[in-house]
Amino acid sequence: MSAYSTTPLQELDGIITPNGLFYERHHAGVPEIDPQQHRLMIHGLVKNPMIFDMAELRQFPSESHIYFLECSGNPSFLPPYGKTAAEVTGLVSCAQWTGVRLKTLLDHAGLASKAKWVVAEGADGAGMTRSIPIEKCLDDVLVAFSQNGERLRPEQGYPIRLFVPGFEGNMSIKWLRRLHVTDQPGHTREETAKYTDLMADGRAREFSFVMECKSIITFPSGSQRLTRKGTHEMRGIAWSGRGKITGVDVSIDGGNNWSTAILQEPVLSKALTSFRAPFDWDGKELMLMSRAIDETGYVQPTLTQLIAVRGKFSFYHNNAIQPWRISASGEVTNGRA
Repeated sequence: MSAYSTTPLQELDGIITPNGLFYERHHAGVPEIDPQQHRLMIHGLVKNPMIFDMAELRQFPSESHIYFLECSGNPSFLPPYGKTAAEVTGLVSCAQWTGVRLKTLLDHAGLASKAKWVVAEGADGAGMTRSIPIEKCLDDVLVAFSQNGERLRPEQGYPIRLFVPGFEGNMSIKWLRRLHVTDQPGHTREETAKYTDLMADGRAREFSFVMECKSIITFPSGSQRLTRKGTHEMRGIAWSGRGKITGVDVSIDGGNNWSTAILQEPVLSKALTSFRAPFDWDGKELMLMSRAIDETGYVQPTLTQLIAVRGKFSFYHNNAIQPWRISASGEVTNGRA
């Protein structure tokens, strides 16, 4: 059974998502795993195939990093469009993740010279499996066992999960049980039948790993209401799978004019970044928008710009600008509806 729950972005402050409000997505229920019995196997193109129990894993050097996690279908390109920030873009959250670098374990096993990919497999009913380039595996990927200072919760992959910073969420395999080092991708069900992007010319784009630069205004946002005229503070979050956010522009007139928002420290790589900007409301209709820019120079596009590149049948990786309409009564609704 496939299921998900969203993070109530419009109710949260700061960049850390409480564990109980962290978005969830699974494809075949949440498995019940005895950590005393659970094992992680590394095999394939390694000199020393290995099987680790959970106690052994915790004896390796560990690190803690703040990263966002986002589902590649957050949101889809297709209506109906959500009413609240959670309904629009609630499949993104941010936490401090603690675990062992995958590079540490791969070095321990000894990579063969032909190793190019790692095919990661989960212990859920779907046997969720994704292929990850070896360059990424040797960079910042974690085998995580804690989230925000406590052990992973069952719905977040207890006792261990892979965490692949900046890449689409389904690649951060939960309930991790196997890492198969290979010389080519697995072309598994989750990267052929799913999680590919149908392009305008009929071909499917495979391995679109990175979650591109994105932002959303969380206040004022859908289903909220302004009750007084005068100066208000626009607040929101921005993030990029390619690194740090370097700026956020905001507009109150539907993108005709833009001004620069203030970024709230800390500004971290591949993490949510808070922004804020003052604006005046005099009882007339406004259309609020935000567009983020990351350290590569990439600028968050409009939905029209995305469709021009992808076509109308793409489903995943929608990072388009999200508009919110403030009516004369102060009620805030989805500007795309």
